[in-house]
Amino acid sequence: MTTLDMLIKSLSRLPGVGAKSAARIAYHLIQSDGEFNRKLAVQIAELQDRVFNCSICGSYTETDPCPICTDSSRDTSLICVVEHPQDILTIESSGSYFGLFHVLGGAISPLDGIGPEQLAIGSLIRRIKDGHFSEVIAATNPTEEGDTTALYLARLLKETGIPVSRLASGLPIGGDLEYADRITLARSMRGRIRLGSF
Repeated sequence: MTTLDMLIKSLSRLPGVGAKSAARIAYHLIQSDGEFNRKLAVQIAELQDRVFNCSICGSYTETDPCPICTDSSRDTSLICVVEHPQDILTIESSGSYFGLFHVLGGAISPLDGIGPEQLAIGSLIRRIKDGHFSEVIAATNPTEEGDTTALYLARLLKETGIPVSRLASGLPIGGDLEYADRITLARSMRGRIRLGSF
């Protein structure tokens, strides 16, 4: 196997990168500036040495605690619970949330052998008991596993009296009903909101 073949094979192991995309990336790297390739190689090699999980929220960081946990301008009465560190970046990019985060490290999935004890639920409960939160936002994925995890958290936190909310899901802005799949439409119907009286 040639060096190029081995690179293509390695690149194709990345999520969302098939054999064709891997080959396209590899050929691009061959034609790229050698300095760019060297910098890229160093960045990849140092990635796991420099980036780790925040000891408070579980997000990826190079400083502990992470910049979000140490940001005094954030609303410390809100905590948004997500499945994976990359979900934080997605929510942050919306510019609509300014509270704290907590990463579970996945979702409850008995078929995959993932129960509550495999997730960072214990540390979440400790944070909630030690903090002064007015709301817990379950921002788990809109999947069966995500819904199960959100319901589990709601039941678990019921005794604290802190409301647990779930991200709304349903029809996208500008979408047509005729193109919506039945699951999305059903979620939209269940999550409908009352309009003001006119």
